Amino acid sequence: MYHNHRLTESSPHDLGRAALVVNTRSRTGERAFFQAIDLLQELGIPLGATYAIRDPARLSETVREVVEEGHRLLILGGGDGSVSSVVDFLAGRDVVLGLLPLGTANDFARTLEMPEDVESACQAIAGGKIVDVDLGLAGDNYYVNVASVGLSVGATRSLSPWLKKSTGPLAYPLAAMRAFLRHEPFSGKLSFPDGDHEPVEYDRLLQIAVGNGRFYGGGMIVAPESGIDDKTLDVYAIELGRSRDLFGVARYLKSGDFINVEGVHHFRTPRVRLETDPEQQVNIDGEVVTRTPQDFSVARNALDVLVPQESSAAHHDD
Repeated sequence: MYHNHRLTESSPHDLGRAALVVNTRSRTGERAFFQAIDLLQELGIPLGATYAIRDPARLSETVREVVEEGHRLLILGGGDGSVSSVVDFLAGRDVVLGLLPLGTANDFARTLEMPEDVESACQAIAGGKIVDVDLGLAGDNYYVNVASVGLSVGATRSLSPWLKKSTGPLAYPLAAMRAFLRHEPFSGKLSFPDGDHEPVEYDRLLQIAVGNGRFYGGGMIVAPESGIDDKTLDVYAIELGRSRDLFGVARYLKSGDFINVEGVHHFRTPRVRLETDPEQQVNIDGEVVTRTPQDFSVARNALDVLVPQESSAAHHDD
C-alpha cells in the first residue's frame, strides 16, 4: 500500500552505481568507511559517491541528495539511529538499502540477520537478495524497530556517547536502570481504530512500546514470534506492579520472557492510538521526536533492503 513501485531486480549488481554513506561518529565508523570502500569495489559493487559524515545532523540531508541524484543502492554505515533518521527518504522509493551495522545496538541489522563485522556485512550486501520489510509509523514518522513512552525515554536521556563508547551494549541496561530510579508512573489509554481489540486503560505504567522489528535496546527481544514482515505491530503496556523492583526490571531487560509476567499486556494490531496522562515524549528508535497523544500504524512493505541469501527475516511480496 505504501509501495508505488515494484523492483524487478533481485541482485545488488543490477542497481548501477551505489552510494556509500557512513556515520563516522558511530562507534567504529571512521575505520569502517575506508575498509568498506576497498571491500565493496573488490566484490564488484561500483561506487558512484562516498560520504563520511562526521555530523549526524547531516546524515539525512546527504541521503536525500543521494536518492534525488538517482542512486538506487544506498549502502549505509551506522547504528539504528542512523537508519531511523534516513528511513523517511527511503520509504516507498525505488531505492535499496544495504546496511553496515556500526552502532552500539544494531537491532535492525539483527532483525535482518546481517552480520556485524564490516567484511562479512560487505559480502552479505554484494551477494545478498532484495526483500521488502514493513516499517512502523508514529504519526507520519517512519521507524524501523520500536516507538515507546515511559522508561525508554528516560533511558535515552541517560545514554551518553561516553557511556556507549566505554561500555558498548551494556550501556542500554545501565541507562535503563538509572532511568527506572527516576521514573514517574503515568496512565495510558490504548484504542484500536480497526476494532480488533477493545480499548484499554492502565493507571500506573512503566512503559508502553510499539514494536515493528524483533529486537530493541541492544538485542532484547520485543516478541519472540514477531517479524519485520508480519503486517502488524506488537504493542506492550508494562504496569509498575508492587513487585516491579529494580532487580525485576534488570531481568526483564535481558530476555523476551517478560511477556509472560503479570502486569505486561500484549496486543498485536495494524493500528493503535495512545493517549497518556500526563503527556509523554515518544522515543522512536532511540531518538525523542514527538509527544502523546499519538497514532501508530504499520506501513506494509515500505522499505527494500538487502539481506544475506540465507536470511529468513522477510521475503519479497508481489
